[in-house]
Amino acid sequence: MQLLLLSSSRANNSAYLAPYMSWLETQLQGIDELLFVSYAGVTITDDNYFQQVASALAPLSIKVTSLHQYADPKAAISEAQAIAVGGGNTFQLLNKLYQQDTVQLIRQRVTDGMPYIGWSAGSNIAGATIRTTNDMPIVEPASFNGLNLLPVQLNPHYSDYKPEGFHGETRDMRLAEFMVLNPTTPIIALPEGTALKCSGDKLTLLGSGGGYLFKGGDKTAIAENSDLSDCFFNNI
Repeated sequence: MQLLLLSSSRANNSAYLAPYMSWLETQLQGIDELLFVSYAGVTITDDNYFQQVASALAPLSIKVTSLHQYADPKAAISEAQAIAVGGGNTFQLLNKLYQQDTVQLIRQRVTDGMPYIGWSAGSNIAGATIRTTNDMPIVEPASFNGLNLLPVQLNPHYSDYKPEGFHGETRDMRLAEFMVLNPTTPIIALPEGTALKCSGDKLTLLGSGGGYLFKGGDKTAIAENSDLSDCFFNNI
């Protein structure tokens, strides 16, 4: 598989997708046309979301089309050279993919070698399920099962920041709840500016600062450029 799973579309105060252009260029090497999935964008129209992404990727000189433009989504996915799935609300994204009956088709195309790029919600759905998303369940998809491209849970936008006077749960507390009920299931937490890259049989964590592995009640730091291949093929 060829996966690039970004935590976010921006890092700090960057322009849209700007910090990741070298990673995106490598991921899309040899690709002439990219199919974008805008369905996670609830407060932005599909057309505007498509234009935002197409403008951001213009320096790569790749033709970008959007799945919402096609009358037959399955045909578009079947014929795509590569696919990019944008951020927004993970529940809305997965709900629309199930409504179109395209979840298994995307999985099949990607496991057959079609490059996949996701950020935020688009990365969330690449894991086993979406049960560790940060998003509010504004809709109820047919299932919480994701594309299952990696046998792990993912948590993009990871941060355990706790403002002074805040009495709600931190991200670590929420992930601790998940681990109590799912002690053998690994979670990879991706702070903004980081990504997971899967190229064939190699899985690597990209980005300065690294990420974290949560499993069985433990939190372990993952250093930048760590090779997670052995963990990946042994289901961590």
